[in-house]
Amino acid sequence: MKLKEFKNIDNYVFYLVFENGVHGEVDLKEMISQYVTPQETSSAFLNKEWGCLEFNDHMVDIEPKTLYAFFLKNKIIDKQMAS
Repeated sequence: MKLKEFKNIDNYVFYLVFENGVHGEVDLKEMISQYVTPQETSSAFLNKEWGCLEFNDHMVDIEPKTLYAFFLKNKIIDKQMAS
């Protein structure tokens, strides 16, 4: 599932929108902190051809299927909505 758009909320927390309409916030720290510092998260951009999230001038990228699966397992649930 390709990434359609994103917004960097805070350090490793991103709001993601996938091409199937699924969207929400996720903390990517567990996935990328080994490769991307908190300061470097602002280098994030969307490779529209591949639908993947990339960092540091193409040095780090997350395959769309991997990002989507991680998002589904780690999506931040709004505690007010979950109650």
